Amino acid sequence: MINILKIRANRNRTLTLTDQERENYQSRLFFLNQTQRQLTMAEIVNKTICGDLFNVLNCLPEAFADLLILDPPYNLDKSFHDMKFSRSDDETYLAYLESWFPKILKAVKTNGSIYICGDWKSTFCLYQILQKYTIVRNRITWQREKGRGAKANWKNATEDIWFGTMSKRYYFDVDAVKQKRKVIATYRENGQPKDWEETDNGNFRLTYPGNFWDDISIPYWSMPENTDHPTQKPEKLIAKLILASCPPNGIVLDPFLGSGTTSVTAKKLDRKYVGVELNGEYCCWAEKRLALAETDATIQGYSNGVFWERNTLNLQLREKVKKEKTAKDIP
Repeated sequence: MINILKIRANRNRTLTLTDQERENYQSRLFFLNQTQRQLTMAEIVNKTICGDLFNVLNCLPEAFADLLILDPPYNLDKSFHDMKFSRSDDETYLAYLESWFPKILKAVKTNGSIYICGDWKSTFCLYQILQKYTIVRNRITWQREKGRGAKANWKNATEDIWFGTMSKRYYFDVDAVKQKRKVIATYRENGQPKDWEETDNGNFRLTYPGNFWDDISIPYWSMPENTDHPTQKPEKLIAKLILASCPPNGIVLDPFLGSGTTSVTAKKLDRKYVGVELNGEYCCWAEKRLALAETDATIQGYSNGVFWERNTLNLQLREKVKKEKTAKDIP
């Protein structure tokens, strides 16, 4: 692989690897070639498996994962560094999903949950494959706050995540994914706030989550979670899926790991993880992010057990620092 050195601004926090780091992180990977040997839990839990998913499928233990998060290549023309995925018709893309989806489900517990990501062009196929093999529970639509405009069409500003379960009995912790939102209409009862909190920095209410998420920030150059992966998912997005559908100390499986967001977020939230990724460079990025998570478990937009609206948490933190500084300056 040819590594092209990018010149970055001083404030750019995009993850990079030195040659020495790359060598060190490669040694942590679990390499799987064409083998039919059944893997043990001890071999794969909290590991990044570097290998082709189609070789891994028949080697994974059965019914071990509490949560399966799938972010397969969308039905688009897309380059993933030294790999390329080409757009096809719906029938061909559905056949691609069919070639691996039912097999990966064997790794999910009978009370487990599945989330599969896609854009508007692939969501039709995703629903069909999920409906065929699971119980479809919902479709989450999340807003991407950035992206290129389109002169002859509406700007593509959202993506879908389909939610399914293996059976009627499944884990779902709605209290773990509540959102803290600004209150516009401040209704009071007997002079006191009704179901909302009054603070010096604004009025807020804890709300139950819906299936439209407009509080997600796409990783960008000044965020420490950012990598050069072309379709990296935000940690905040994955954190909602994990907290809602994986019990504490449970296992999250991601067979399209990419730069490691699912494994990293699982680790930060005290869950176990198993990640599978074909690209060796992406695997090393994942391992570095996992190492960094040992000393920094923060997730942008998530604090004190709640998810904040976009940009409101930063405001709260700035005001807190400002107050603490003012208090120190007062004799």
